[in-house]
Amino acid sequence: MWLFNRLGRHLDSGKLEELTVTTNGSLLKKYARELYNSGVRRINISLDTLDEDKFRAITRWGRLPQVLEGIEESLRVGLKVKLNAVALKGINDDEVDHMIQWCGDRNIDLTFIEVMPMGDLGNENRLEQYWPLSDVKRQIEQSWTLNETGYQTGGPARYSVIQETGARLGFITPLTHNFCESCNRVRLTCTGTLYMCLGQEDAADLREPLRASKDDDLLHDKIRQAIKLKPKGHDFIIDRDSQISNPRHMSVTGG
Repeated sequence: MWLFNRLGRHLDSGKLEELTVTTNGSLLKKYARELYNSGVRRINISLDTLDEDKFRAITRWGRLPQVLEGIEESLRVGLKVKLNAVALKGINDDEVDHMIQWCGDRNIDLTFIEVMPMGDLGNENRLEQYWPLSDVKRQIEQSWTLNETGYQTGGPARYSVIQETGARLGFITPLTHNFCESCNRVRLTCTGTLYMCLGQEDAADLREPLRASKDDDLLHDKIRQAIKLKPKGHDFIIDRDSQISNPRHMSVTGG
């Protein structure tokens, strides 16, 4: 929480427009109030299923009730919650309607994300799980009315409003509808590595300039150089003839 408090003070000064969090939700019940007090108002929770057994299998450790309690606590303290769910063929494809209704009942936005071929594609699990969001959307439209909207959060999702619930439904499509031309994202790891693209290996080490000078000039120069090298796009391809597009596992970089 020290980091959130240090970042949150820049909301008052105007140096930061917004402070948001993406989390697996396992510690939210404990920290939701402190996050709100530090200035966080929106929170993304990665949750691919509302089935306890599936959740345990996907996460390899997780307790779904613990995450659901964290969601309820987040709503109680005033955080706006959005769920991020990877569309997984043969795993959560029978839960789409349930997840939409569950989120709608709680005024929670929901975003579906396509599987990305990163890190652990070697055993073809990603290929077997890949469910194009164009197919997901067609399935959803059989039961729900989707009204297009220009709503933006600064991320790559394209949103509709579900007429029956009033909640937003987002789609992130790195494979079926590449959004690289509008991407403004870079990712900084806790070890000081700046990745310019989730789907590329380009990276800059910020520790070296940080440690080499007492002022920030070298650091600022390194960041500017890195941004100039931000690639035009990723090379994600997912089919039976493709190799892993990026050997770096998603968890190394973060969402």
